[in-house]
Amino acid sequence: MKIPSLSAAALKRLTEFDTPTICNVIELFDVRPRNTGYMDGRIRACFPEMPAIAGYASTATFRGAFARPEGTAYASLDEQLRTFEELPGPAIVVFQDQDDPPVAATFGEIMCASYQAFGAAGLITSGAARDLDQVRRLGFPAFSNGAICSHGYSSIPAVNVPVRVGGVAVFPGTLLHADANGVTTIPHEIATEVAQVAADYVAAEAIILDYLKTGERDTARYAEVRRACLASIADLGRRVGARGAGA
Repeated sequence: MKIPSLSAAALKRLTEFDTPTICNVIELFDVRPRNTGYMDGRIRACFPEMPAIAGYASTATFRGAFARPEGTAYASLDEQLRTFEELPGPAIVVFQDQDDPPVAATFGEIMCASYQAFGAAGLITSGAARDLDQVRRLGFPAFSNGAICSHGYSSIPAVNVPVRVGGVAVFPGTLLHADANGVTTIPHEIATEVAQVAADYVAAEAIILDYLKTGERDTARYAEVRRACLASIADLGRRVGARGAGA
């Protein structure tokens, strides 16, 4: 199935906003329940200081608990890198760790350096990380549920398959946005508009934030300013065809 693509400009535009803003904007379109589509608190940024990333999921599974045939560690890595060529933009590698609980690190320095060299924007795993200092020096954003010092019997049983990470089903080519706040999917059918509307959403929130910066403490005025913010967000909702909006 052909994966819908964004222009390079729209994809870059998405990275100019934080993930909570992207989630807020998605809500305006009313295309999914507000409590779905984003990963839960098990998936955390390894390097919260790094900027937001956006890209297309390159999916795989991982196991580290059981011995594998000699010479098969990461044998699927080459195949995984080839799948990047099928994506319409930068890959974000997404691993589902099949061990419960995780017993070994999904990734380390060499894997992340390899992904980065082949154009990946980052990595997300339901498992663990290692080589954190080295991967930070690469400047490669990564997301995991913790750190484990060993790679165990590391193997990649399958690539380019549906996975479930942080409570979210991720398919090859799913559009993702991630930063220090977490990871969300972006429905392809609204992705270009999300990139366009995000700046207007930030401007609407600024109505309140700019007032608060004045130092004035007038609850009546604050209520007026907040109503103006909500009205601006509601107007955005009408513009994109949603049934309702709020903050």
